[in-house]
Parts: sequence; structure tokens; C-alpha cells
Amino acid sequence: MRMLHTMLRVGDLDRSLAFYTEVLGMKLLRRKDYPDGKFTLAFVGYGDEDSHSVLELTYNWGVDKYELGNAFGHIAIEVDDAYRACEEVTRKGGKVVRPAGPMKHGSTVIAFVEDPDGYKIEFIQKGTRG
Repeated sequence: MRMLHTMLRVGDLDRSLAFYTEVLGMKLLRRKDYPDGKFTLAFVGYGDEDSHSVLELTYNWGVDKYELGNAFGHIAIEVDDAYRACEEVTRKGGKVVRPAGPMKHGSTVIAFVEDPDGYKIEFIQKGTRG
């Protein structure tokens, strides 16, 4: 078994694709409209689906906002330098909600950014997990 993807419902697919591809540097792997079901699926990631876990962005036509609830936590991405990654996100118009720095009660360097729908993405600096 292996993890294939995580699905997120998004309110504006083009806005979300711009965030994940332009701000976070993922690639659009595939996109397909399902007219009978009135939804579109777009898969993004850092590598092909055969060997990497990816994100499935689901846009239900006509739904522009979701309640995120309190069960979902975040997506984690390993970065070489969390401080530099936050600078890049800010430079590209993204939102940093927790600047880079050591986590409380530990030495792992983390940061949090937020996508256009409010989903949190944690940056974990490579080599600092403890």
C-alpha cells in the first residue's frame, strides 16, 4: 500500500491552481471536467502520481466556499530553508500565518502558510526534525 493523494474541496479552482503551482511550485499533473456530475478534478504535486503523493483539488461547480471544520489539521511539505520559503511565499502574494522558527518545546524549524481557501500548509525545514 502507499498514500496516493489528499483531496481538498476548493471554491475557485483557478485561484487554487495558481497558489499551488505559482506560489508553492507544484505542477499541474492532470485536470478533468465531469459535466454530468458538475465538478472538476485537478491533481497537483511535486512529482508524478506513480511515485509521489499528490493533492486532488475538487471544484464542485457553483460552490465557492466551504466550512473547513476543526478535524482537518494541515498538509506538511519539507523545505530546504523554512525562512527562505516563507520569504518566497510572501513575495509571490501568499499568506504566511506562522513565521519560520523552532517549534515550541522542540528544535524542529517550522512555518505555516495558508492557501486561498484557508487550508494550512506546514513547512518543515529539512534536517531539523527532532
